[in-house]
Amino acid sequence: MLVHAFFDEDSRVRREAASLVERGRPVDVFALRRPHDAPQGMVDGVRVHRLDVQRHQGAGLRTYLGEYLAFLFRAAWAATREHRRRRYAAVQVHTLPDFLVFAALPLKLAGVPVLLDLHEAMPEFFRMRFPRASSPLAHRLLLVAERLSIASADAVITVNEALAARLVALGVPAAKVAVILNCPSLRRFDPALYPHRAFLADGTLRLVYAGALTPTYELDVVLDGLARLRATRPALPVRLELYGRGDATEQLRARATRLGLADQVGFHGRIPLEDVPAAIAVADIGLAPTRRDPFTDLSLSTKVLEYGAMGKPVVASRLPLVERTFPAGAVRTYEPGDPDGLASAILSLVDDAAAREASVAVMTGRIGELSWEREADRLCAIIERLAPDGDTR
Repeated sequence: MLVHAFFDEDSRVRREAASLVERGRPVDVFALRRPHDAPQGMVDGVRVHRLDVQRHQGAGLRTYLGEYLAFLFRAAWAATREHRRRRYAAVQVHTLPDFLVFAALPLKLAGVPVLLDLHEAMPEFFRMRFPRASSPLAHRLLLVAERLSIASADAVITVNEALAARLVALGVPAAKVAVILNCPSLRRFDPALYPHRAFLADGTLRLVYAGALTPTYELDVVLDGLARLRATRPALPVRLELYGRGDATEQLRARATRLGLADQVGFHGRIPLEDVPAAIAVADIGLAPTRRDPFTDLSLSTKVLEYGAMGKPVVASRLPLVERTFPAGAVRTYEPGDPDGLASAILSLVDDAAAREASVAVMTGRIGELSWEREADRLCAIIERLAPDGDTR
């Protein structure tokens, strides 16, 4: 597997790699390396090769492009060198960027099948992330790069039906595309493994957000919503715990201070994936705020599923895939960008215990249908079809 990310921080890649190992398929992952990381190591039974390419979160376009290209060439060299010794049966490339698939070209020329795992739609991501550089020409070029990347792969998987439908609409053969949902493992996100917290057990409403602190996830709106909560319900103590990092961290700290919320908001930084369920377990409500744009119209926050798996009521932005994925009543939604709507959604869960418990029950039933344990079997079937019994010939 090739992934432009820190392996231990990418939940999808870790789930996929560990699932293959559990089913008797040895896996090597070529990923980014942090300054304190060893060049090689074992994680969840997966052999991890960490390449010395620095990540520049929140940087400009030129820096990102240089970083992507540096990783592409290092990954191509490292994987080709290891193939001589390990004899890989298949190579799976995780995006972004789409063109990282060309790092697998030497292996493909040697007869190794290539699976492209499209986590996002890169043309829409570019338009959202770099609005100043976005233009009709840039969008067309990214579409061409996406098509070339897909054409160079033997099979393609993506994270939801909306992204798969987008690819088919662009002309990708439907038979080439499969969906492997980005779902939490119910073995890891199991509320029975943690002490039960009754709602408002200590008299304080405890909210949790576990994810990236970037503009895409409108935590500025969340902070404004907390200010509305304080004005609307001054007798209700509220505490928000933020677990994650990103280029919006300092702006969010400043906003919390400006709104007089500094003592109500905890900035904990990024925590290991293994610790996320425990952080959710001690909360009352999970928040999944997301700004709406063409990019997020094609995405579903895994946070919604993780909160639901832990038996917590969820407040999320009203996005197309949230409404399409979950039954009515499973998630309390608000209009993206509306702090008053966010505050009202939270208070509706506080004030109506019966509705709150019903939403948890509906969500629990849906989560049972969306678990990673089901998706893992489908992923392994795709790998088996590409390389039966590990044979590349």
